[in-house]
Amino acid sequence: MLLLQFSTSHYCRKARLALGYKGISYQIENLTPGLHTLRVKPLTGLSTLPVLLPQIAGQPQAIGDSSQIFHFLESYQPEPALFLPNPEQQNQAMMLEDWLDESIGTATRFVYYQFRAGEGKAIDPSPFSQMVIQVVRKQYGINDTTVKLAQTRLGNALLVLSTYWQKRDYLVGDRLSIADIAAAALLSPLALIPEYLQEYPQIFERIINIHQLCAEPLPPGL
Repeated sequence: MLLLQFSTSHYCRKARLALGYKGISYQIENLTPGLHTLRVKPLTGLSTLPVLLPQIAGQPQAIGDSSQIFHFLESYQPEPALFLPNPEQQNQAMMLEDWLDESIGTATRFVYYQFRAGEGKAIDPSPFSQMVIQVVRKQYGINDTTVKLAQTRLGNALLVLSTYWQKRDYLVGDRLSIADIAAAALLSPLALIPEYLQEYPQIFERIINIHQLCAEPLPPGL
């Protein structure tokens, strides 16, 4: 299998965690933001990553969107399961994953790229890195106003997730689910921002644990 990705994308990390948890061997092709559409759009009709190319006879040519990749992997290799056997719990996990995808992953992106363009510029001050950051900021409309809204949304989400993970090891049920993988991936960029790392240590302990369960290298900052 081949995973088309941006090397720093937390949505692509989400797909890697799922592949790692399943123990599926795969290769990676890193694409350049902007130019990636030339590679991706003919395959899926979309301009987003990740995209998984199974490269297996009888399987789809390409699967776009990390949630659809979850469903494909579960049907392709049912064990170890990403989906919970209890339908009510699985529905809850899917609702959490969708919330994390649509709201929290976006808020993380805004806060992270604001940080990388300012205080965190020294992480990689190379012209190419800074060019990519500016491309992303322009593409998504990242500015002081939108970042402030994202910070509020993110703060509320971290309080909720902290409460969940303080009570039990997993967000839903008694084992790893797509909700845990989504949270671990989509919050991972915050590990480079000192105030989040200091204020929510229990969140990052769980992120570390989930990466270990999925045999995925830890994100920068951890």
